[in-house]
Amino acid sequence: MTLQTTDTTIAAEPGFLVRMARMLWADKFALCAAIFLIIILVVAIVGPSWLGDLATKQNLRGRNAAPFEWERGWVWWMGADALGRPLFVRIIVATQNTLMVAAGAVAISAVVGTTLGLIAGFSSARINQIIMRLADVIMSFPSLLIAVIVLYVLGSSILNLMLVLSITRIPVYLRTTRAEVLEIRERMFVQAARVMGASSRRILFRHILPVVLPTLTTLATLDFAYVMLAESALSFLGIGIQPPEITWGLMISQGRQYLTNAWWLSFWPGLAIILTTMSLNLLSNWMRIALDPVQRWRLEMKGRKNG
Repeated sequence: MTLQTTDTTIAAEPGFLVRMARMLWADKFALCAAIFLIIILVVAIVGPSWLGDLATKQNLRGRNAAPFEWERGWVWWMGADALGRPLFVRIIVATQNTLMVAAGAVAISAVVGTTLGLIAGFSSARINQIIMRLADVIMSFPSLLIAVIVLYVLGSSILNLMLVLSITRIPVYLRTTRAEVLEIRERMFVQAARVMGASSRRILFRHILPVVLPTLTTLATLDFAYVMLAESALSFLGIGIQPPEITWGLMISQGRQYLTNAWWLSFWPGLAIILTTMSLNLLSNWMRIALDPVQRWRLEMKGRKNG
């Protein structure tokens, strides 16, 4: 009878996605951040094909046009740049390159850093020392300085920028993963898998990696914001993405010489960076709690009350 009741209770529990949706609904700041990021993602996908031609069409009669002049049309509500191109459209088109660089850099650094961290935490002391010394070498140089030197030598392109930013972020994932593996490998379920004859690869990717993944997911969300800011800084310095390609950071750089008489040229792309970064930080904070079995009960209780 007890077994039947237990089975009924387990079957009545909501699925993982339902529980995550309830916890997201319980945190209204994280919910707004998620909605904003979904809108940004949709804009990045459809924006260039929809408004790409309008973003490059010059109109010198409307150069540095002020914002909120609705009689000119809805695409001009943010104003125009020094060549008369609508800022609203250019921000939409620039979203794709900005997110592409950040997503590519985070994906490469996460995959490489996590793999090296798993190996360092589970292998012999000699391999561990070699990998950690490699991480120390990368971390001994300021990340932006490495990016400046490499991009100056190799030239500025989306691929080069993606690779440079990913290399500078590898030690973050490597050290985090290694620290988690050193603690997890001593747990009973790992010891049991080893006694049962499981290979090291199976233990790493089947038993240890799923436990480390929530921490890495939260870290990647934060790192996405950092990489996006780094790309903007490099573009602002003039060694990031070059015209005719555009990013939010490049738009800020192009508008800095007009700050005294046309502040909106740098203000709007800067606001896009601030809102996206803030949304990523809010969502990362929510994910840190939602993916932690010890703390997620707070969000689950809020979700039940609101439901």
